[in-house]
Amino acid sequence: MNIEKKNINFQDRRGVITDIFVDEPKQHCTIITTNKGCVRGNHYHKKSKQHDFIVSGKFEVYSQDVGSYIIYKTIVEPNDLITWPPNVAHEFIALEDSVMITFVDGVRGGKNYEKDTIRLETPLHEQHQSK
Repeated sequence: MNIEKKNINFQDRRGVITDIFVDEPKQHCTIITTNKGCVRGNHYHKKSKQHDFIVSGKFEVYSQDVGSYIIYKTIVEPNDLITWPPNVAHEFIALEDSVMITFVDGVRGGKNYEKDTIRLETPLHEQHQSK
């Protein structure tokens, strides 16, 4: 997992422009809203690379390299861009009502949503708490 804080590229009286990607086309993009206390993720992708840009709110994030026993926990907030390489399990718990935009390099959208998604039997936050 990599977390990058995105900076404002331009700002005037109309508002703000923040570049998320420059010269990096993506195969899929979706907006995800999550209510406070709800969980997203708890899966990994064998081939796809996923990027999550936090628009608003705050998440507690758990991650684990497939095959490892170490689970990482961090907090992400607006303008954070999290990049998940293949074979890194990830889970989001909304600490407040939140919005993120998810971009994927690889199979992910529409009828292909589950083709490269491997669901975890036990949520990462439960595994993390039991250690």
